[in-house]
Amino acid sequence: MKLKNMAALLLSGVMALSFAACGSSKIAPSDVHSVEDLDGKTVGVQTGTTGDLYISDDETLPNVKVERFSTGFEAVTALKQGKLDAVVIDDQPAQAFIRENEGLSILETEYVQEDYAICFAKGNAIAADVNAALAELKADGTLDRIVAAYINDEGKTGESYVSPADADHSKGKLIMATNAEFPPYEYKDDSGNIIGIDADLSRAIGDKIGYEVTIEDMKFDAIISAVTTGKADFGMAGMTVTEERKQSVDFSDSYYTGKQVIIVRS
Repeated sequence: MKLKNMAALLLSGVMALSFAACGSSKIAPSDVHSVEDLDGKTVGVQTGTTGDLYISDDETLPNVKVERFSTGFEAVTALKQGKLDAVVIDDQPAQAFIRENEGLSILETEYVQEDYAICFAKGNAIAADVNAALAELKADGTLDRIVAAYINDEGKTGESYVSPADADHSKGKLIMATNAEFPPYEYKDDSGNIIGIDADLSRAIGDKIGYEVTIEDMKFDAIISAVTTGKADFGMAGMTVTEERKQSVDFSDSYYTGKQVIIVRS
């Protein structure tokens, strides 16, 4: 027998065993049907997100066990594997995850509603210019078009924002800190480019106020530190305005109202 054929047979055997193993044990659905059911359960969150902050400080869930992950994808994977009872995460990323993962669903009852905004180092004068640009982008419909390009029933990307040919970037460059693990707000396409609502909106703001925007990917819990130490000019990552964060950074006006939801095995 030729080595190539032998290798093919061996590979087929390994794949058959793998599929048989996968089909031999069925992971039970999550026993979570409401927020109250989270008490006493193991819940996954992305480290440093508001899902992490809210559930860790939730006095109505004194017996919840919180498991932290670097990305939402890792938390959802652990849920599918039966290592978690639920995942708490922002609603739009949650919808993206369940579209790609059969057997998961989102509870109808939301956990927390929240406002997303851009963060700056304390006293950064550019915040006023950004707020003015945001107001214009809301008024002329650009913000709505950007959101619609990434959020629709099919979860497909529409036509993303394109800078005008005559955009003025004479003031230089701004660095945006983000965590590109958070579709549809920021994630990487097949070529490794960072795209999403926040990526497009940051460029649109830059075009309005005279800057070219470059985006740097990092862990979510490193974004505020990057902003406060001057490594980045601002941060955008579906970031919720909280009193705790306001002690470290300033926030722009809100550009989107989202919510934290609960993903379970259905």
